[in-house]
Amino acid sequence: MKLYTSEEIRAKYIQFFQARGHAVISSASVIPDNDPTVLFTTAGMHPLVPYLLGEKHPAGTRLTNVQKCIRTGDIDEVGDDTHCTFFEMMGNWSLGDYFKRESISWSWEFVTSPDWLAIPKHKVAITVFEGDDDAPRDQESYDLWRALGQSEDEIFFLPKADNWWGPAGQTGPCGPDTEIFIISDKERCGPSCSPACGCGRYVEFWNNVFLQYNKTAEGKFESLNQTNVDTGMGLERVLVALNGGTVYDSDLFTAIFSRIAELTETTYVDQPKAYRVVADHTRTAVFILGDHFGITPSNVDQGYVLRRLIRRAVRFAMQLRIREGGLADIANAVIDKYELIYPELQSNRDKIIRELQAEEARFQKTLAQGLREFDKLSNSLVNGRLDGAAAFKLYDTYGFPIELTMELARERSFAIDLEGYLEKFQKHRELSQAGAAQKFKGGLADHSGQTANLHTATHLLHAALRKVLGEEVAQKGSNITAERLRFDFSFHRKMTKEEIAETERLVNEAISEGVEITFEEMTLEDARSTGAIGLFESKYGQMVKVYTMGKFSKEICGGPHAVNTADLGTFVIVKEESSSSSVRRIKAILQSTTALS
Repeated sequence: MKLYTSEEIRAKYIQFFQARGHAVISSASVIPDNDPTVLFTTAGMHPLVPYLLGEKHPAGTRLTNVQKCIRTGDIDEVGDDTHCTFFEMMGNWSLGDYFKRESISWSWEFVTSPDWLAIPKHKVAITVFEGDDDAPRDQESYDLWRALGQSEDEIFFLPKADNWWGPAGQTGPCGPDTEIFIISDKERCGPSCSPACGCGRYVEFWNNVFLQYNKTAEGKFESLNQTNVDTGMGLERVLVALNGGTVYDSDLFTAIFSRIAELTETTYVDQPKAYRVVADHTRTAVFILGDHFGITPSNVDQGYVLRRLIRRAVRFAMQLRIREGGLADIANAVIDKYELIYPELQSNRDKIIRELQAEEARFQKTLAQGLREFDKLSNSLVNGRLDGAAAFKLYDTYGFPIELTMELARERSFAIDLEGYLEKFQKHRELSQAGAAQKFKGGLADHSGQTANLHTATHLLHAALRKVLGEEVAQKGSNITAERLRFDFSFHRKMTKEEIAETERLVNEAISEGVEITFEEMTLEDARSTGAIGLFESKYGQMVKVYTMGKFSKEICGGPHAVNTADLGTFVIVKEESSSSSVRRIKAILQSTTALS
């Protein structure tokens, strides 16, 4: 049996869609720019939201790429056969161009043709939207699959919970999707077995979303003027579909596992969960640390998640008896594997290693404090048993997994209130999930006039900071809601009151000038030569948009923007603080002229 490699699948996918008129665009940052709804880029569509809403993309109406993605909702599940926190999403998009017929026929060709993935047709299953009061049954997709030769026995009509995407927030683009599954060797779990039952017989690896509706604030589903196609195929998932095994059994992890084995006397067969956690979390940490936006461990937002990933990796590395500092060796294996595809990892290698070593040292100190806390707790047991709340405090505050606490308890011959611990842990998880869900309020599609104004203000702020503090300042992330902007930038110290006031004055000077905001499409090289600033993530020769605001700002960006700086009102900085190591954060608002009069 032929075993496919990750390099082969990436190349095949891009080649297939490039031959069908799709422009190849670069992977965006794993840190969303100006998106308050998510901590990380979780799908290829996130960076494309303005274009799915009607903005013109400089590369055209047919796009394809391989996008770096991070999903952290199931960190504690990593170590099983299916969960990863980092993955690569291959995608192709139609921005008001082709629709269901082309999308479905191309998917069928790529999946089943001997020239491409060559998956036997009898091993393929499909799901489509069954319809409800909001939107009709997707009979068109069903008919297209049947006409291509898909067996009617392996096409399943499923409800909105299974075959509908969006909107990402309260309102915005949404629509039915059709999903592609490989049929595993597992027997049916019963007469009603389908991709919705979760028994493992069906493994989903490609999703074609047809954005044809707009959900209004009143809850109505209206037809969109511009219909789009948004697809996503997980690289790890398709390797499982083709080669079998688990998401950890591909070439993506081979060299990483080999490096772990060199650092320990154990084997992958002996400790599969520990190997997987260390490999997955180190890989994700490398991509966050190596990103253009430069996130480092901290106690807030992405920095907090990064810290949690590194510390969980360290805990399992300790379980494997890997020496302190071993994570850096494993990180080098990750960089070696991916540096040709994502060269930013190589250019940021020193920073990645330095930050991993520093965070591991901090965690070792915290663990030592936790051991002292454990000693105190073990001297005040109730009926020879450690209270569940105390066991959870060791986990939540000091990073002690329950397995470590139980091991220490066994050594000292006392028990743990495991039921009480699990109750606390479950409440913690529910609160975390609720907090993550809360971030989606407002939605990816909130491109109101106010958010456009605030987005425009970040350009002026960026330019002003470079004037006041020097050209060492570079954007390290931004987050915009309808009420305020948040802008992270590289700088090594706290700003003075005078610097904050001067920055605010320069932004308001640009606003008072009433400068028209214009944009041009040009190549990345031309953008550089004109002095435009911004994240230069695009590939050589790729077209980008450059927004100009008179003499004040020239920056690469995708939008949305105001028409004139005079539309912004008055810019007010409300806070300047540390975000993470050598990264500062400004929070600011725009006050309308009417409100001030």
